[in-house]
Amino acid sequence: MQNEITDFLRSRKKMNLLLVFANVAVFLAMELTGGDTASVSYMAEHGAMYVAAVVEEHEYYRLFTSMFLHFGLEHLLYNMLLLLFAGDMLESRTGGIRYLFIYLAGGVAGNVLSLAVSLHEGGNAVSAGASGAVFAVIGGLVWLIAKNRGRLEGVNARGVCLMAVLSLAQGFTETGVDNYAHLGGFIGGFLAAAVSEILFCRREEKNS
Repeated sequence: MQNEITDFLRSRKKMNLLLVFANVAVFLAMELTGGDTASVSYMAEHGAMYVAAVVEEHEYYRLFTSMFLHFGLEHLLYNMLLLLFAGDMLESRTGGIRYLFIYLAGGVAGNVLSLAVSLHEGGNAVSAGASGAVFAVIGGLVWLIAKNRGRLEGVNARGVCLMAVLSLAQGFTETGVDNYAHLGGFIGGFLAAAVSEILFCRREEKNS
């Protein structure tokens, strides 16, 4: 069993695995120090997306830190399982640094859209989770599929696109889900994938 786990971890892409470990480490640190990650007030005090804190207290860091916080073990496991497989698909085609750019930029974009909608609607909810960044990864994959005219070696292009549509649609039919963080993450990841190709290609050309 131990060998199987070791082999599985070794087969994962390094940057994606590092992000998974970072999310798990933050969750464990909060739980083991007596924190209650299921508590909205506790999460609001420890870096979750909280509209009032961002707007009134100018705590813009929450747009970033909230991506590494999760409301309970089930929330964490669901996001990390999706990330393990979708993230590896994207990183294997973009490389680690470019993948990190897409993940973080898309995740922040998701939180920005969520914040903007909350301000428009007068909401003040507390939100957290890596799902915006996970949707950014899916958005990055969809961009690669679009760029390659519907084909991506080793990837079921129709399956990825269908998963993206169904996942976004499902979010808008459920309560307690930050749908706009998902949508913003998807759009942000799609755009970040396109921008990152220009940025990193130029850097590679300068270095060559």
